[in-house]
Amino acid sequence: MKNTELIDILEKDRHLEREQWIQLFETYTDKDREYAAAKARETAVSQFGKSIFIRGIVEFSNVCKNDCYYCGIRKSNADCDRYRLSKEQILDCCDAGYEYGFRTFVLQSGEDKSYTTDKLCEIVSDIKKAHPDCAVTLSVGELSYDDYKRLFEAGADRYLLRHETASEEHYKKLHPAQMSWEHRMKCLEQLKQIGYQTGCGMMVGSPFQTVGNIADDMLFLERFKPEMIGMGPFIPHKDTPFKDKPAGSYELTLFLISLCRLMLPDCLIPATTALGTIRPDGREKGVLAGANVVMPNLSPMDVRKKYLLYDGKICTGDESAQCRACLERRMESIGYKVEITRGDHKSYDKDSSLR
Repeated sequence: MKNTELIDILEKDRHLEREQWIQLFETYTDKDREYAAAKARETAVSQFGKSIFIRGIVEFSNVCKNDCYYCGIRKSNADCDRYRLSKEQILDCCDAGYEYGFRTFVLQSGEDKSYTTDKLCEIVSDIKKAHPDCAVTLSVGELSYDDYKRLFEAGADRYLLRHETASEEHYKKLHPAQMSWEHRMKCLEQLKQIGYQTGCGMMVGSPFQTVGNIADDMLFLERFKPEMIGMGPFIPHKDTPFKDKPAGSYELTLFLISLCRLMLPDCLIPATTALGTIRPDGREKGVLAGANVVMPNLSPMDVRKKYLLYDGKICTGDESAQCRACLERRMESIGYKVEITRGDHKSYDKDSSLR
């Protein structure tokens, strides 16, 4: 069967068998990728129009207890200049972001246990009090069910936790022994049960990844049905064990964005900073492949260059207002418009979200 026929089946049935996924990933051409992108664009426009949702990221700590082999802020990186933002600094970032038109704030950090659940709940609650028309997304790693529930009850709307790989064997090649693939998957299930809009995702071209691994990722995404999918190409960091590994494929990342859009039409899919790092127009190409979210940085200028998960990260020297204006111009250049809205998943009850 031709790859274009498989793409047609995916568009119609929202499903491919594992062997069909493997065929696609082993044999796709640029023409196949462009075919999928055209269909994904049509699907995205049918779901969202030409609207692009914008999220403001506040990277509030680069301290992490974990030692993931690919990550620039891993515990063992003695050359990482560590920092933590205070509650007041985080709130100031959100206040400024609100003035720039952001209606979703993404609080992201390493797994830094100095931010207790009590402290995080207080931060989330204060943001919601100050900006009740905004959504708060958390991306702070693996916590207990009770911690997740308390944060949800404090007002957090969404949670991002990349599954990274649907293969336990592959997961073990990316992380030290004390980290558990089974626990990562359990956390994702708990987030869904509690009621978060839940995001997962993977690194494209991470070390030791096979086409079978990517096929398993797609089958997992089909089953799990996340509200958000975040994926970007693997980019090595000079202070990690994977410093000499090759970067992931830009083209395959775009192809996967298109295929995810066809499989889960109403999913929220960002055109990531990593895409823009690999290619200057990477985020625009991500949108044209089916993405519908962009996520500029609201972190204070003096810490941006310290939150480097990979080498060469873009936009570490721009003011938040510049990032916002730049992305708006970039989206307009390809016929899209940045919307001042929370940008919730369509299945979400917005009335219950204004807590």
